[in-house]
Amino acid sequence: MLRHVYNRLTLAILVVGFASLLPAQKAPYDIFPSANPPYYRVRYEGSTHAGQLAYAVNYNVWIPENVKQLRGVIVHQHGCGEGSCKSGLTGTFDLHWQALAKKHGCALLAPAYEQPEGADCQMWCDPRNGSDAAFQKCLADLGKLSGHSELASAPWALWGHSGGGHWAGGMVLLHPERVAAAWLRSGVPLLKPDTQRASIKVHSVPDAALKVPVMCNLGTKEGVSVKDGRFAGVWPANETFFNTVRAKGGLIGVAVDPITAHECGNQRYFAIPWLDHCLSARLPQTVGQPLREMPTDQVWLADPTGNQAAPIGKYQGNPLAAGWLPNETMAQAWMQYVTDTEISDSTPPPEPTNVRLHGNELSWDAEADLESGLASFIVERDGEIVATVPEQGKNPFGRPIFQNLQYSDTPTQPLVPLRFTDARAQSGIVHTYRIMSVNTVGLRSKFSSKSNSGEVSK
Repeated sequence: MLRHVYNRLTLAILVVGFASLLPAQKAPYDIFPSANPPYYRVRYEGSTHAGQLAYAVNYNVWIPENVKQLRGVIVHQHGCGEGSCKSGLTGTFDLHWQALAKKHGCALLAPAYEQPEGADCQMWCDPRNGSDAAFQKCLADLGKLSGHSELASAPWALWGHSGGGHWAGGMVLLHPERVAAAWLRSGVPLLKPDTQRASIKVHSVPDAALKVPVMCNLGTKEGVSVKDGRFAGVWPANETFFNTVRAKGGLIGVAVDPITAHECGNQRYFAIPWLDHCLSARLPQTVGQPLREMPTDQVWLADPTGNQAAPIGKYQGNPLAAGWLPNETMAQAWMQYVTDTEISDSTPPPEPTNVRLHGNELSWDAEADLESGLASFIVERDGEIVATVPEQGKNPFGRPIFQNLQYSDTPTQPLVPLRFTDARAQSGIVHTYRIMSVNTVGLRSKFSSKSNSGEVSK
């Protein structure tokens, strides 16, 4: 169906060159930030053995505090190319994705493959080339490091961009019984041969995969209009994947970003609430039990390239050619996203906590708003607002956000600290400070419940 709305495009899920299969490995990536609890990291060297992962890989995980047993693992998978791979190093430090993980008692995991520039991305983004086995090994090893051995058997919620979407979709097809839901941004596994890249192996769709809720998310500008044409095949690959899975009754939808090309844009403001809904429905109440089936009694359907959805009983078209949406709430969010990506939010963010003063440097802790993340913080001194931190957030790919964002939807390095230096405070005077959070739609939290009083020294 996508073909009838947009130009025919050629496959380019993976931004890869035609370099040799195993180019010389570079030195290990510079590791930043440090992986101190509640963060943990393992790194594996690449292998020269057939069927094993060819590239070195870092696996970083964040474990929410006070969780006795983890209910699942949320995986944030970067795309292809050296820059995207390095961006994976900060995936677990994203406060917005942490909010989703914390709500459901899940770990947040982000791989970072050490793929040299120009190397074959297929060597990791096809899970059958060793990354599936390495991923499952990391879960066992990180479980031992963190004291959460249940990591090795916990279910997964998968998010992937570009080649990461290829990987995440491939894991759905290989391990449907482990996957609670999957969000595939600008990349899907291939279900039919690619004439231009015959080396890419196709997947089959097992019946069990039809029960996994999947959202295909791609940019309307991806394709031949892109300057270098590398992403010209995202549309037809998604078309094949969606049509095949949906025709079999799969729980799959399509969300077209009306603004972007291959960059992630504002997709997180739909992806995170969508995964939140799926996790609420599918995670078992008792750790170790199988995933629950997704409820299907409140389904809405939509033309994959349209902007209107309707309850299944009122949908006028072929239901097995329509995008699947689990309920009215997600359908309303979908309609807003595909119109302008500006999904509304009426809930303010949580207030900051643990405000601390050392000299004239103020620091605090904060959790992100699940729906809209964090844009900034307002600093109050002695009842008067003295600063907004930052004055203007930076994000070339979507809404300004406190942590900034890289191309693969991860915070920039170095991480933006929760800190403010009050250069105008008078030394020798006792000041009282409070902090307020502001989310990306402009809603403000309450001021921090516990202010910090102290004498400023310089």
